[in-house]
Amino acid sequence: MRIPVVPAVRRGLICVLSCVAVSAALPASAAPGVKERPRIPFAQRYHAVQHGGLVRAANSAVTCRRSAANSRTAVPCASARAGHGAAANHQYDMSYTDVDDDPNTFNSSRAELALPRDARVTYARLYWGGNLRVGEQKPPKDNGRVLIAEPGGAYKEVLADSVIGHRTANGADAFQATADVTKLVASSGPGMYTVAQINVAMGRTAVGAWGGWTLVVAYAKKGAPLRHLALWDGFETLAEGRRSFRVPLGRTRVPVGGSGRLGLVTYDGDRGITGDSLAFEPHPRRSVPLTEPTTSGDAFDSTITEYGKERTRREPAHSNTLGYDSDVIDLSPALLHGASDTAVRLGAARDYLWLGALFMEADARG
Repeated sequence: MRIPVVPAVRRGLICVLSCVAVSAALPASAAPGVKERPRIPFAQRYHAVQHGGLVRAANSAVTCRRSAANSRTAVPCASARAGHGAAANHQYDMSYTDVDDDPNTFNSSRAELALPRDARVTYARLYWGGNLRVGEQKPPKDNGRVLIAEPGGAYKEVLADSVIGHRTANGADAFQATADVTKLVASSGPGMYTVAQINVAMGRTAVGAWGGWTLVVAYAKKGAPLRHLALWDGFETLAEGRRSFRVPLGRTRVPVGGSGRLGLVTYDGDRGITGDSLAFEPHPRRSVPLTEPTTSGDAFDSTITEYGKERTRREPAHSNTLGYDSDVIDLSPALLHGASDTAVRLGAARDYLWLGALFMEADARG
């Protein structure tokens, strides 16, 4: 039985199936009417000022299987997964992660969504994406379709409800899709979420295989600080000819000495390829570099972290995701003097990056 189509926030429609297992062999028309574009300008997807916060769950869809035969500099695969050395996906023969013991899925991974006690989910959005061209070429017709299982539940098919970013460039065939999953997460609550059937390729090329998913959730909670909760998404590429990108976030009034967090979803940030940068602009003409203890000069380094540390349960829980970044960074140092008109600036001097989503939680003026 199909859940009725209902309006989503700002863009598109939601289309999610009910709690039944779904086969991997799905028709190409599963996401009718959803278009693909090589570039999607960033726009605000969601914004609320409420007592509450933002949380996220995320994991990668591919990992190394073994070092490439002609790669003399790569650390062993097990060491790469554990985060040792400057290991990057193009150095390895890459294969799917698959944790669900379901013969109908070819990739799957889990991560915990940790919500505070008595929190009420007000919005939830799922992002997924990856590279379609590695040792194999995956057809783009499956980009807008993924499976998700809530804690203790069966797989449900989720269809993209917005324009899909899809660009072939620099040897990669990259995409990102997204859908509103508020009803599912609001009714299911915290716990381990499993996402499967992300349309990514495996194998080895000079670009490498990469892909993953992020679930971003806004919640309301009595007694929590009053905060701005905001989410932006699009599909932008940093490569030759365009090595920096600025995302205006608009008016965000934060008091002096306020605190906050910034989250990003980016693809193909390789560990060890330095020159990546990230900065936050709390006021016009003022820029504050954002760094973590382990990411100096390599802001996008294949990690799923909060404040530079791994704080969420994941299966598998690889420290180096080999091409997928879903990080939450402390914004408080950039908010010492408050904030007014805000922006985020990213740079990639040598690496190739695809930016998919930004989310921010920041104190609001009462």
